[in-house]
Amino acid sequence: MSTSTVPADNSFQLSQLWRDARYRSYTIQIIALVVALSVVMMLIGNAVENLEALGKDFNFGFLFEPAGYDIGQRLVEYTSASGHWKAALVGLLNTLLVAFLACLAATVIGVFVGVLRLSNNWVISRLMAVYIEGVRNVPLLLQILAWYAVFIHVFPKPKQAEPLLGGALVATNRGFYIPGFTYEGAYLAVVAVFLASIAGIFIFRSWAKKRQEETGQILPVGLYSLGLLIVPTAIVYFIAGMPIGLEFPTLKGFNYVGGTKAGTPLIALWFALSIYSAAFVAEIVRAGIMAISKGQTEAAYALGLRPQRTMSLVVLPQSLRIIIPPMISNYLNITKNSSLAIAVGYMDLTGTLGGITLNQTGREMECMLLLMATYLVISLTISAVMNYYNESVKLKGR
Repeated sequence: MSTSTVPADNSFQLSQLWRDARYRSYTIQIIALVVALSVVMMLIGNAVENLEALGKDFNFGFLFEPAGYDIGQRLVEYTSASGHWKAALVGLLNTLLVAFLACLAATVIGVFVGVLRLSNNWVISRLMAVYIEGVRNVPLLLQILAWYAVFIHVFPKPKQAEPLLGGALVATNRGFYIPGFTYEGAYLAVVAVFLASIAGIFIFRSWAKKRQEETGQILPVGLYSLGLLIVPTAIVYFIAGMPIGLEFPTLKGFNYVGGTKAGTPLIALWFALSIYSAAFVAEIVRAGIMAISKGQTEAAYALGLRPQRTMSLVVLPQSLRIIIPPMISNYLNITKNSSLAIAVGYMDLTGTLGGITLNQTGREMECMLLLMATYLVISLTISAVMNYYNESVKLKGR
């Protein structure tokens, strides 16, 4: 039975906003939007009034005042005389760094563990099950503190540490030291060619995939991609006179100088986030693989495909459509869980903007709003990128 009432002369009447099905949904949405905006404005007004009662105003001028504190792990130049905005930027980059490293490591470990969890070898399968159930049922904060304690007490002091890999790695209780890059001359040309090579790899892989779908011929994509990445960059590197070099860490006094340092808090946080999140990734991968019919594997074997090719060409491409949606939530959780970094003294966004800056300036409202907005933008960006990739691997009708 229709609820639509259309006047005989087709003229619009006010009653149609709630009686006519064509307009009712718009009316409800507009009312809901007005109510939501009213609540937000009421909360903002109440917050402003309370700040005025405390003798405070609402502004972000404090961001340009000297921060007055040091940050050990940083990706950009920063001193204690820099503004609070620079400290927040350093914290943001530190957050993105540990989140990226943890997402990458958790994916690799999780896929490996998830596949081994389905192994026919009873011992391997049980060991993976013990790892998954043991790790994901222990609070992450405890694991972060445990890994931090391991790195502090197990690894030697800088003066007692022995360089590894020909001096390319020094593992100490203050952090890991690896060679750093030095730049001179036409190094920008080398960097530009390297970036162009990466773009060329994506274009080539897309072309190779399309060619395979049309002709059935498989190209050695991995080998060609490696050559495309190395050869052009190497040619320009030597023509430009080798403008990019390596600086190895050297012991001076009681610590190592030179190269690149990954502090103990960063390493501990990275390990804890990776190993904890990999347990969830493993279950996601296992569920995705098990969702694929065994008939797909049997058909691939009947066509003469080996188990490794069957997994990479038949099973995993189909399971990706099941794996990716929950993986988005997992990557978001990794990024947000990185805010526990303050427990081991790693100065991320929460430790700088939401910690020291907030306590020094007393601008709790402004700092919290900036903090929430930044995490929201990061999360929405991750969701957008992963949803785009999810759309690209969906089955498309011909």
